[in-house]
Amino acid sequence: MVYLFLLLFLLTAFLFFYGLLKLIFMSNKRLERRMKHFLELESGKKPKTSNFNAFVQVQMYKQKVRDEVLSKEKNKKLSVMLEQAGIPLKPEEYVLFQWILIALLAMFFLLITNSFFLLIIGAIIGFITPGMWVKKKKKQRIKQFNDGLPDLITTVVGSLRAGFSFPQALMTVVEEAQSPVKEEMERVLKEMQYGSTIEEALNELKVRMPSEDLDLMIQAIIIQRTVGGNLATVLDKIVETIRDRTKIQRQITTLTAQGKLSGIIIGLLPLILAILLYMIEPDYIGTLFENVIGWVMIACGSISGIVGFILIRKITTIEV
Repeated sequence: MVYLFLLLFLLTAFLFFYGLLKLIFMSNKRLERRMKHFLELESGKKPKTSNFNAFVQVQMYKQKVRDEVLSKEKNKKLSVMLEQAGIPLKPEEYVLFQWILIALLAMFFLLITNSFFLLIIGAIIGFITPGMWVKKKKKQRIKQFNDGLPDLITTVVGSLRAGFSFPQALMTVVEEAQSPVKEEMERVLKEMQYGSTIEEALNELKVRMPSEDLDLMIQAIIIQRTVGGNLATVLDKIVETIRDRTKIQRQITTLTAQGKLSGIIIGLLPLILAILLYMIEPDYIGTLFENVIGWVMIACGSISGIVGFILIRKITTIEV
């Protein structure tokens, strides 16, 4: 019976937040209404000004809520982070998703354990999980881009030697490459068509794809366009450098995998054991929270675990 109530609660919460999400971020419906209003003005029909004015007031209120929740700096930072991860969400949508996850996990832990302490743990997990997910997606996407970068440069070199211009070489890449290389090159070409210079479009690409290998390629292209020279030969040398560095990086990853896994286990083991003990026998571990010595022990243990995890990560992280 308890699990049935839990299921009903989660379903109700999901439907509520889903409705809220649609209400706030219905971009297509909003665009349709605005277009309909201006089309009626052009055709000479009398638009429904009362409904339109009410709609404008609602949108202004929503924008005010967004401005209160997200500062311009945070909005820009989140926007760049979501672009780098390839996630089609607006910053305010990401924040709303984070709030939903915080509420759901907090209530879930509270209903399962009836413990205020685990409610806080659930809220913390809900807060950090979206950020970890975005960082993971960003890392995966950049890795996929770096894996496809040598083929990208090879295609550009072949096109340049065949007599094509640099934009035409990028069009060849778009036709042959896979995601995310294809998506990013399409965006570079669109920015150039909209009036950006090659340098500006490539610098924007560097912001979206923070890759050392890509930065090396872009710097070579910009320098060649400034001082001249054989771009195909320069890019050919860069491909060799990137492939050699990728080979070394893979060897290092293989050799340090055991150390990284040990660091993760050492960092998570105390936390997992504490949660399990609290769920099995709350009084046994609850003693730590009832006196000053217990709090000191928790603080010392947490600091030691964090320092140990950071040191292991530093030791096993080797830059090439």
